[in-house]
Amino acid sequence: MTSESASASSSAAATSASVDSGTSATGASPATSTDTSASADPSTSASTDKSAAVNNEKSSPESAGGPVFKNGAPVAYPKYTDKKDPWEPVNRKIFGFNESVDNYVFKPVAKGYKWLVPDPVETAVGNVFSNLNDVPVTVNNLLQLKFSNALTSTTRFLVNSTLGLAGIVDVASDIGLEKHDEDFGQTMGYHGVATGPYLVLPFLGPSSTRDAGGRVLDLATDPVFIGSFFVAPFVGPIVGGTRATDTRAGLLKSEKTLDEAALDKYEFVRDAYLQRRRNLVHDGNPPKSKDTEED
Repeated sequence: MTSESASASSSAAATSASVDSGTSATGASPATSTDTSASADPSTSASTDKSAAVNNEKSSPESAGGPVFKNGAPVAYPKYTDKKDPWEPVNRKIFGFNESVDNYVFKPVAKGYKWLVPDPVETAVGNVFSNLNDVPVTVNNLLQLKFSNALTSTTRFLVNSTLGLAGIVDVASDIGLEKHDEDFGQTMGYHGVATGPYLVLPFLGPSSTRDAGGRVLDLATDPVFIGSFFVAPFVGPIVGGTRATDTRAGLLKSEKTLDEAALDKYEFVRDAYLQRRRNLVHDGNPPKSKDTEED
């Protein structure tokens, strides 16, 4: 009896222990589910944030335009900030136009002229125009107060016009009278007028704002231009065209060297022109210190 009651009590104790354990397990299940739901919340919120980001990316105007490739980016044009050539884009277009006109008109005419005209005649034509050029050279020497050079230019003109048969023969150079090169652009530079921006003129080629203004005055003192008003109307254009052709023919030899030496022909011509004009203004002795805007 005692043993049965002991076994019964032990089985009852085991049953109550199992019930207690079941109860405790059942009681722990809410906490477990709570923890599970709590651990599930970060992943759910992360997925929600990811989907929101995807939706925002789809709705953004940048993604609507498609991917941007490096080669598809707009071309970055250089900024032209050089003070000596601020109009470079326009100047390059005019330079290209002048090159086309030269290739199809001026150069073929100059080659034909050089082929048809014998060298002695070509030299004589050049001498005549050089002799006429001594008139405006003398005027500009006087305006620059270079009286010695003005006397030399005047003497050259008189000698070549008489002994040189209207300039056909350059007698003055043979007797030591040096040829000078002066124009109104140099005269303005001599009196302190700045060069100004580089400028390419249609048909006329490289220049500057100062030299472009000087060309107008050069024309007003040009014996060929003035003389055209006193002869038949067709004579002036013929003489002017002959002078332009003769000048262009004289450049044929140096043109090959220019084409071979210059990587950028526009830049080469621009720098050579500005440097030459600066030397002419300062009579071959430009100042060593270059200002921001050179003469």
